[in-house]
Amino acid sequence: MPHSARELRLVSPVEMTLAAGDGPDGAQPARVHVAAYSGGLMNVSGFGPLVIDVEGIESAERIPLLADHENRLGAVLGSGTPARGEGRLAVDGTLSRTNELALRVIDLHREGVPLQASVGAEPLEMERVAKGRRIVVNGRTIRAEAGSFLLVRRARLKHVAIVPNGADGGTSVNIAAQSASSQETHDMEFAHWLEAQGFAADALDERQAACLRAAFDASQQPTATDAGATAGKDVTAAAVADLRSTLAAETGRVAAIRRICAGKHPEIEVQAISEGWDATKTELAVIRAERPKAPAIHAAGDRSLASAEVIEAALCVARKHADVEKRFKPEVLEAADRHYPNLGFRQLFMMAAAANGYPARPGELVHAGNIREVLSYAFPPRTLQASFSTFSLPGILQNLANKELLGGYLEEDQTWREIAVVKSVSDFKEITSYRMLDDMEYEELPKHGEIKHGKVGEESYTRQVRTYAKMFMLDRTDIINDDLSALDDLRSRVGGGAAKKLNNVFWARFLDNAAFFTAGRGNFISGADTALGIDGAGLQKGITAFRKLRTPAADGKKRVVGGRPEILLVPPELEFIAQRLYQSTTVNSGGAATAESIPDANIHAGKYRPVVCDWLSDPDFSGSSTTAWYLFRAPRNLAAIVVSFLGGQQNPTVDMAEADFNQLGVQFRGYHDFGVDLAEYLAGIKSKGAA
Repeated sequence: MPHSARELRLVSPVEMTLAAGDGPDGAQPARVHVAAYSGGLMNVSGFGPLVIDVEGIESAERIPLLADHENRLGAVLGSGTPARGEGRLAVDGTLSRTNELALRVIDLHREGVPLQASVGAEPLEMERVAKGRRIVVNGRTIRAEAGSFLLVRRARLKHVAIVPNGADGGTSVNIAAQSASSQETHDMEFAHWLEAQGFAADALDERQAACLRAAFDASQQPTATDAGATAGKDVTAAAVADLRSTLAAETGRVAAIRRICAGKHPEIEVQAISEGWDATKTELAVIRAERPKAPAIHAAGDRSLASAEVIEAALCVARKHADVEKRFKPEVLEAADRHYPNLGFRQLFMMAAAANGYPARPGELVHAGNIREVLSYAFPPRTLQASFSTFSLPGILQNLANKELLGGYLEEDQTWREIAVVKSVSDFKEITSYRMLDDMEYEELPKHGEIKHGKVGEESYTRQVRTYAKMFMLDRTDIINDDLSALDDLRSRVGGGAAKKLNNVFWARFLDNAAFFTAGRGNFISGADTALGIDGAGLQKGITAFRKLRTPAADGKKRVVGGRPEILLVPPELEFIAQRLYQSTTVNSGGAATAESIPDANIHAGKYRPVVCDWLSDPDFSGSSTTAWYLFRAPRNLAAIVVSFLGGQQNPTVDMAEADFNQLGVQFRGYHDFGVDLAEYLAGIKSKGAA
């Protein structure tokens, strides 16, 4: 049946060996071994050139063995267990003794009909590898020489099929009959046969032994004609020749590994031989081992410090971060100063590329001719990054970027924190919050009386978080120029930009308060005598209004809120009056001072801390005023405005990644999730400061 474009039919050489019982009655199950995929580049119908990451192949514990890819119950021949190792895929399983098709497979082989095997898999995650680029996958380096190819990062193994003609004509199915009662004698004959062929049984792995046993079994089959006997000998000779070729290739691989390691890297040599590395992978491991490394740093107790931490500290020192002594331990800062005193982008990116296998020459730095290849090594796929990197450049840059972002964010005006309360939300949905207007006053409990429930106020307001974001790019010019000051833009535009946006959203929402501060609620006063003056008369009217604030109640009785004001919020035009009212112990309310005049005592001194906000009189904001002022409680008690942050994350966050293919550089993405809403109108009063 035709297959869909979502199913891979592997076309790499597939080796299949079967051993079956005598027949349908009392026979042992047929055993099958399939060397399904060797891990290299192959050409797949409907997909073109393609490589599958064997580590990304998923499957059930057992998969079906089918007849000619027919996806129906009657076509199931048996099942098998997939196995991955050394960048290769194999399947070991059994064929059913009760399935007519399975018995037909055995009969066809007995009649000399060649059979083949095919493997079906569904791609789950793919990426395109551009021409000229090279990747390390399945323990080998594969380069896109003739053109691009697909890299299948994840695939689901669905089945193995036995077919008359598979996608690869080199596959075959060999079946040999064997009686359980004569197993011991058969094994002895096989051992003698191996010795005659020049093989030692204890030197063979499982696959090699199975292959040779199949060849031996084929040579023992009775033949009716000389032609049949010749065919049996040919099968045996071909199997032996193939195995000898495999052993020769293995011997050559081991010899190449030993030549590359040259007795200087015994650990690499042992690992390379045991794990099936090829010469390319071994050479890369030796290059990494011989590359000069920063000396290890040891603190008290012989605790080794990660080189990434030292590099990050060196970058922070180079950027003149003020709090490096708080962020890093003395021994880390000392190592950073000793080993990386003038660390820049060119050295940093080259160190990361070399850690991931880039063959850097001594003293080589990033330049226009090598930057594309350096970036490809400095930002490897995540699966390779975890395996090969001695430190993570994305991790170092992201940590540094977040520090720059936070620095720029905190350098901007944070006045909003003086009058707001901060709350956390778990998602972006609109949340309803109820105002603190509850009737929770205790009532006298008579003897044997029942405690009454308090009445919760029904007035509410809504809160909602939104996302604000900005992009920034560190391009090839910044990297080649080795200029760390390029991060100034990240600090000011992305970090400072986050604070600017929060300020603009916050004060725009705060000043849109005509329906929040009203005479009906008692939290708004106006008139010429409400102006904030040096005599304190206007302030006194505001204090009186604050004292008269009452909570509405369901029973119609308004109750005193209580408490005292602490914050005097004013625009820049009233800053100096507010400062005098707070700091001076006397005020002169009678005009110009004379020798006979005695200034009045300032009864407001030290009571109402001035907070000056530039946005209050900014004409670009609706509701702004040069005369209006506010008197608030401390926001910890009751806040007129609330700022909500997603997950409680008050500071902006930065992500980073390698730039798009048509660009060269690194991209940073800053984002901030917050919302601003008016909340408790009993938190304070607003004075118009004019008639």
